[in-house]
Amino acid sequence: MQESISLLESNNYEVDYFPGEEVTVELYRNLPKGNYDLLLLRVHSTAEVTRGEEDVTSVSLFTGEPYSRELYYDEQVDGRVGFAQYTAESPRLFGITSEFVRKSMEGNFDNAVVLMMGCQGFINAQGAEAFEEKGARAFIGWDGLVSAQHTDEATALLLRHLVEEKAEPSDAIAQTMASVGPDPDYGSRLVARP
Repeated sequence: MQESISLLESNNYEVDYFPGEEVTVELYRNLPKGNYDLLLLRVHSTAEVTRGEEDVTSVSLFTGEPYSRELYYDEQVDGRVGFAQYTAESPRLFGITSEFVRKSMEGNFDNAVVLMMGCQGFINAQGAEAFEEKGARAFIGWDGLVSAQHTDEATALLLRHLVEEKAEPSDAIAQTMASVGPDPDYGSRLVARP
Protein backbone atom coordinates (compact mmCIF):
# COMPACT_ATOMS: atom_id res chain seq x y z
CA MET A 1 0.00 0.00 0.00
CA GLN A 2 2.87 2.36 0.77
CA GLU A 3 4.11 1.99 -2.82
CA SER A 4 0.71 3.13 -4.11
CA ILE A 5 0.60 6.09 -1.73
CA SER A 6 4.11 7.16 -2.76
CA LEU A 7 3.22 6.90 -6.45
CA LEU A 8 0.11 9.04 -5.98
CA GLU A 9 1.89 11.67 -3.88
CA SER A 10 4.78 11.90 -6.35
CA ASN A 11 2.18 12.66 -9.04
CA ASN A 12 0.65 15.51 -7.01
CA TYR A 13 -2.31 13.62 -5.56
CA GLU A 14 -3.38 14.40 -2.02
CA VAL A 15 -3.93 11.05 -0.33
CA ASP A 16 -6.41 10.24 2.41
CA TYR A 17 -5.61 6.82 3.87
CA PHE A 18 -8.02 5.00 6.17
CA PRO A 19 -6.70 1.84 7.88
CA GLY A 20 -9.12 -1.08 8.21
CA GLU A 21 -10.33 -0.26 11.72
CA GLU A 22 -11.38 3.21 10.51
CA VAL A 23 -13.48 1.85 7.65
CA THR A 24 -17.04 2.15 8.96
CA VAL A 25 -20.53 2.42 7.55
CA GLU A 26 -20.36 6.18 8.16
CA LEU A 27 -17.04 6.48 6.30
CA TYR A 28 -18.62 4.79 3.27
CA ARG A 29 -21.70 6.98 3.61
CA ASN A 30 -19.59 10.12 3.26
CA LEU A 31 -17.06 8.98 0.63
CA PRO A 32 -18.73 10.86 -2.26
CA LYS A 33 -18.28 14.11 -0.32
CA GLY A 34 -14.48 13.66 -0.35
CA ASN A 35 -14.09 15.22 -3.80
CA TYR A 36 -11.80 12.38 -4.94
CA ASP A 37 -10.48 11.93 -8.48
CA LEU A 38 -9.41 8.38 -7.74
CA LEU A 39 -10.79 6.11 -5.05
CA LEU A 40 -8.83 2.97 -4.17
CA LEU A 41 -10.86 0.53 -2.09
CA ARG A 42 -8.50 -2.13 -0.77
CA VAL A 43 -11.10 -3.85 1.36
CA HIS A 44 -12.41 -7.36 1.60
CA SER A 45 -15.53 -7.89 -0.42
CA THR A 46 -17.92 -10.65 -1.20
CA ALA A 47 -20.86 -11.30 -3.48
CA GLU A 48 -23.12 -12.09 -0.54
CA VAL A 49 -24.04 -10.39 2.72
CA THR A 50 -26.25 -11.99 5.34
CA ARG A 51 -29.20 -10.03 6.67
CA GLY A 52 -30.65 -11.98 9.56
CA GLU A 53 -31.51 -15.37 8.10
CA GLU A 54 -31.57 -14.04 4.53
CA ASP A 55 -28.63 -13.74 2.15
CA VAL A 56 -28.53 -10.68 -0.09
CA THR A 57 -26.69 -11.19 -3.39
CA SER A 58 -24.76 -8.04 -4.10
CA VAL A 59 -21.21 -6.87 -4.33
CA SER A 60 -20.69 -6.10 -0.68
CA LEU A 61 -17.77 -4.23 0.83
CA PHE A 62 -16.54 -5.07 4.31
CA THR A 63 -16.07 -2.49 7.02
CA GLY A 64 -13.87 -2.87 10.10
CA GLU A 65 -16.93 -2.09 12.25
CA PRO A 66 -18.27 -4.90 14.47
CA TYR A 67 -21.78 -5.99 13.51
CA SER A 68 -24.76 -5.23 15.74
CA ARG A 69 -28.43 -5.91 15.00
CA GLU A 70 -29.35 -2.60 16.64
CA LEU A 71 -27.21 -0.30 14.51
CA TYR A 72 -28.41 0.91 11.11
CA TYR A 73 -31.61 -1.05 11.65
CA ASP A 74 -33.63 0.48 8.79
CA GLU A 75 -30.74 0.03 6.38
CA GLN A 76 -30.42 -3.60 7.45
CA VAL A 77 -34.13 -4.17 6.80
CA ASP A 78 -33.75 -2.52 3.37
CA GLY A 79 -30.75 -4.72 2.46
CA ARG A 80 -28.33 -1.81 2.34
CA VAL A 81 -26.13 -3.17 5.14
CA GLY A 82 -25.74 -6.59 6.72
CA PHE A 83 -23.02 -8.64 8.29
CA ALA A 84 -20.06 -10.04 6.45
CA GLN A 85 -17.46 -12.56 7.61
CA TYR A 86 -14.13 -13.74 6.22
CA THR A 87 -14.86 -17.26 7.48
CA ALA A 88 -17.62 -18.86 9.57
CA GLU A 89 -15.36 -18.53 12.62
CA SER A 90 -14.44 -14.87 12.02
CA PRO A 91 -16.13 -12.02 13.86
CA ARG A 92 -19.12 -10.49 12.14
CA LEU A 93 -18.50 -7.09 10.61
CA PHE A 94 -20.82 -4.70 8.85
CA GLY A 95 -20.81 -4.91 5.09
CA ILE A 96 -22.39 -2.42 2.71
CA THR A 97 -24.22 -3.46 -0.46
CA SER A 98 -24.75 -1.82 -3.81
CA GLU A 99 -28.12 -0.60 -2.49
CA PHE A 100 -26.21 1.28 0.19
CA VAL A 101 -24.10 2.94 -2.51
CA ARG A 102 -27.25 3.93 -4.41
CA LYS A 103 -29.47 5.05 -1.55
CA SER A 104 -27.35 5.76 1.53
CA MET A 105 -24.16 7.34 0.26
CA GLU A 106 -24.38 11.11 0.42
CA GLY A 107 -23.15 13.24 -2.46
CA ASN A 108 -21.78 12.38 -5.88
CA PHE A 109 -18.46 10.91 -7.05
CA ASP A 110 -18.21 13.56 -9.80
CA ASN A 111 -16.38 11.45 -12.42
CA ALA A 112 -13.97 9.73 -10.01
CA VAL A 113 -12.40 6.43 -11.03
CA VAL A 114 -13.14 3.73 -8.44
CA LEU A 115 -10.67 0.86 -8.04
CA MET A 116 -12.26 -1.98 -6.04
CA MET A 117 -9.33 -4.25 -5.33
CA GLY A 118 -11.08 -6.85 -3.15
CA CYS A 119 -12.60 -10.10 -4.35
CA GLN A 120 -15.62 -10.37 -6.61
CA GLY A 121 -16.09 -6.70 -7.51
CA PHE A 122 -17.46 -7.91 -10.84
CA ILE A 123 -19.09 -11.17 -9.82
CA ASN A 124 -22.13 -9.30 -11.15
CA ALA A 125 -22.64 -5.76 -12.42
CA GLN A 126 -24.51 -4.44 -9.36
CA GLY A 127 -21.58 -2.73 -7.64
CA ALA A 128 -20.33 -1.09 -10.83
CA GLU A 129 -23.84 0.09 -11.72
CA ALA A 130 -24.36 1.55 -8.24
CA PHE A 131 -21.09 3.53 -8.33
CA GLU A 132 -21.90 4.67 -11.86
CA GLU A 133 -25.31 5.91 -10.69
CA LYS A 134 -23.48 7.84 -7.95
CA GLY A 135 -21.37 9.62 -10.55
CA ALA A 136 -18.24 7.46 -10.90
CA ARG A 137 -16.67 7.68 -14.36
CA ALA A 138 -15.35 4.11 -14.17
CA PHE A 139 -15.44 1.17 -11.78
CA ILE A 140 -12.57 -1.33 -11.89
CA GLY A 141 -12.65 -4.64 -10.04
CA TRP A 142 -11.93 -8.37 -10.10
CA ASP A 143 -14.39 -10.84 -11.62
CA GLY A 144 -13.76 -13.46 -8.90
CA LEU A 145 -11.54 -14.26 -5.94
CA VAL A 146 -8.08 -12.72 -5.82
CA SER A 147 -5.13 -13.12 -3.46
CA ALA A 148 -3.81 -10.10 -1.56
CA GLN A 149 -0.39 -10.50 -3.18
CA HIS A 150 -1.80 -10.57 -6.72
CA THR A 151 -4.16 -7.63 -6.22
CA ASP A 152 -1.35 -5.56 -4.69
CA GLU A 153 0.96 -6.29 -7.63
CA ALA A 154 -1.78 -5.52 -10.15
CA THR A 155 -2.86 -2.36 -8.31
CA ALA A 156 0.66 -0.91 -8.28
CA LEU A 157 0.97 -1.44 -12.03
CA LEU A 158 -2.58 -0.27 -12.76
CA LEU A 159 -1.95 2.96 -10.86
CA ARG A 160 1.21 3.59 -12.87
CA HIS A 161 -0.77 3.32 -16.09
CA LEU A 162 -3.65 5.47 -14.80
CA VAL A 163 -1.66 8.13 -12.96
CA GLU A 164 1.74 8.42 -14.64
CA GLU A 165 0.73 7.55 -18.19
CA LYS A 166 -2.78 9.02 -17.96
CA ALA A 167 -4.18 5.90 -19.67
CA GLU A 168 -7.92 5.38 -19.95
CA PRO A 169 -9.19 2.71 -17.52
CA SER A 170 -9.78 0.10 -20.25
CA ASP A 171 -6.25 0.61 -21.66
CA ALA A 172 -4.70 0.57 -18.18
CA ILE A 173 -6.45 -2.72 -17.41
CA ALA A 174 -5.36 -4.30 -20.70
CA GLN A 175 -1.74 -3.31 -20.07
CA THR A 176 -1.88 -4.48 -16.45
CA MET A 177 -3.40 -7.85 -17.32
CA ALA A 178 -0.85 -8.34 -20.12
CA SER A 179 1.91 -7.90 -17.51
CA VAL A 180 0.58 -9.68 -14.42
CA GLY A 181 -2.06 -11.98 -15.92
CA PRO A 182 -5.03 -13.46 -14.10
CA ASP A 183 -4.75 -14.41 -10.45
CA PRO A 184 -2.61 -17.61 -10.51
CA ASP A 185 -4.73 -19.36 -7.87
CA TYR A 186 -8.25 -18.29 -8.85
CA GLY A 187 -8.04 -17.20 -12.50
CA SER A 188 -9.73 -13.86 -11.78
CA ARG A 189 -9.23 -10.93 -14.12
CA LEU A 190 -9.55 -7.17 -13.76
CA VAL A 191 -12.63 -5.73 -15.49
CA ALA A 192 -13.94 -2.17 -15.92
CA ARG A 193 -17.22 -0.45 -16.46
CA PRO A 194 -17.72 1.55 -18.57
